Amino acid sequence: MPAPLPVAVLVSGTGTNLQALLDTVHGRDAEIVAVASNRAEAPALARASDRDVPTAVFARDAYEDRAARDRAMAAWLGEHGARLVVLAGYMALLGEEFLAAFPGAVINVHPSLLPAFPGAHAIEDALAYGVKVFGVTVHFVDAGVDTGPVILQRSVELPDAGSAEDVLAALRPLEHEMLPRAVSLFAAGALRADPANPRRTVIAAAVGGAG
Repeated sequence: MPAPLPVAVLVSGTGTNLQALLDTVHGRDAEIVAVASNRAEAPALARASDRDVPTAVFARDAYEDRAARDRAMAAWLGEHGARLVVLAGYMALLGEEFLAAFPGAVINVHPSLLPAFPGAHAIEDALAYGVKVFGVTVHFVDAGVDTGPVILQRSVELPDAGSAEDVLAALRPLEHEMLPRAVSLFAAGALRADPANPRRTVIAAAVGGAG
């Protein structure tokens, strides 16, 4: 049986997606070896500490510029052996230098059906547009804003959604299933670029979902 994939997770908020990873793939398909945040007060850090996962804070104002912050964070994750970086509610942009440190190995979960409604206010933007179908995308991260190749997508009809909180509550269960699934697929080597469409990722082998 192959060793679990060493995974680092970047967080900014409450950490429910981190918790989903800890409760499913951690110690099985993957081993979460480090959790980093741009916010010292992020509750997600306590979730990691509760499971004895090393944590660190890389606040933007502690560094000369974003590139310096990214270098420090990439170095710390590398020291912990991370081979995949998962953005689980990480609300900061990553520069090309960081992405180059983990080529083809940074994934993100986003609360919309990309390419619709990229950016930090996806749910609010979707509500303002008047959509009745919302969704979640797990995708590889590139230098753009939510423009990397799509790994998984799922949708839910919410014709009467009245607030971002309502939508988020409906999307959370999807996120908590899809992000561990994507990590398991990556760990199994089952993700491939679609030769017919570089914007899409295909599953190259049948792999069971996370437990």
